Amino acid sequence: MAHAVIFDMDGLMFDTERLYCQAWDYAGEKAGLGRTGYMVMKTLGTNRETGRAIWRREFGARYHQEEIEGYTKEFFDQYYRTHSLPVKKGLYHLLDYLKERGFRTAVASSTPRDQILKHLKETELTGFFDQIVGGDCVKKSKPDPEIYLHACALLKMEPAHCYALEDSRNGLLAASAAGCRTIMVPDLWQPDEEIRGRVLAILPDLDAVRDYLEHQAESEKQ
Repeated sequence: MAHAVIFDMDGLMFDTERLYCQAWDYAGEKAGLGRTGYMVMKTLGTNRETGRAIWRREFGARYHQEEIEGYTKEFFDQYYRTHSLPVKKGLYHLLDYLKERGFRTAVASSTPRDQILKHLKETELTGFFDQIVGGDCVKKSKPDPEIYLHACALLKMEPAHCYALEDSRNGLLAASAAGCRTIMVPDLWQPDEEIRGRVLAILPDLDAVRDYLEHQAESEKQ
């Protein structure tokens, strides 16, 4: 029986990966690199330092970290003046369900912890999570399992008793390597055969995750 659920954030809780495609197209053009939104697919699930290294490999001396990150911030500052953070379908329903049934919960995202906390505060979700682990809280980036092992340790749960919800290949590899009960909710990246063989289920949205957990709970009672 599982008693905890660990959430990825970008692309799983919030529809932000598409926003990053737009932001990096904007930043790339401003920096003279052209539309660089495709770099989202190259960096999905990685922490900040690993992502920066991927940019350096892609563009070499033409990549100036401060410039790209400055223009990215400029895009988001403009966007959030008139838009709210886009929440994925079913997130509030799933979190209500988990809270009502006494599940322990955590976020294990490659995004820095302060940014996770900011997003949770903006969407009034802070009180739904027992633990928050950002990419800056561990040494190794997904697909290494360290972030999930750390989240399980903070929850005081064995990985085999924790569901992990992920959308990216790197995240799914990390969660399954940690020994979590891994569920994929696809966003930009679609599963390949390796991932299909590693996950318990591939579900269309977080409402379907809630239904899946309800069904599992009923099965375990029988």
